[in-house]
Amino acid sequence: MNKPGPHRGRRPGSPDTRAAILKVARRRFLEDGYHAVTLRSVAAGAGVDLALISYYFGSKKGLFGAALALGANPAELLARVVEEGDLATFPERVVRQVVAVWDDPVTGPPLIAMLKTAVDDDSLGALVKEAVEREIVDRIAGLVPGRDAGYRAAAFVTMVAGLITTRYLLRLEPVASMTVDDVVRFVSPQLRQALRGPGRAARDARPAQRS
Repeated sequence: MNKPGPHRGRRPGSPDTRAAILKVARRRFLEDGYHAVTLRSVAAGAGVDLALISYYFGSKKGLFGAALALGANPAELLARVVEEGDLATFPERVVRQVVAVWDDPVTGPPLIAMLKTAVDDDSLGALVKEAVEREIVDRIAGLVPGRDAGYRAAAFVTMVAGLITTRYLLRLEPVASMTVDDVVRFVSPQLRQALRGPGRAARDARPAQRS
């Protein structure tokens, strides 16, 4: 009876395969940037079938989050918030999701550590910047009408980033000790205004002209 020959082709799925994918993905993301990396290129670099990456990580956003060892991926969380309701309640739902994830003792610390590292590490900072622009700012810009949608989406993300910085890095009071409901109550109106754009509040508040 002939002995079976050596296995040819791609590696089968296993914990070692997952680790190999993550090793290649992290290196590629840091070297090439978020946009340039494709799931196919990571699969080729790790010597695995493309289907295995989809099986383990679901999407490029999922692979990025796993490569950075994030227990919660902000881009995937945003996608979930978008799917769960309409634009009218979007600011409140974003704030609740952000606070829930960053307050969580499991998912919060890796996010805080990533943010601190991104500030000091130029390559990681550039990678996070690109991912935020493409997966968060661009996604929000697609939700709002108008030629300046990108600016309004960026303003929205800027305010969310300010909330994260003051509550979790600077621990600024009273923001750091606010309840979720208080954060929603004080922050979401500004986020809603950011989505509307400058000048909209003034126009809305202008009294109607009498005929």
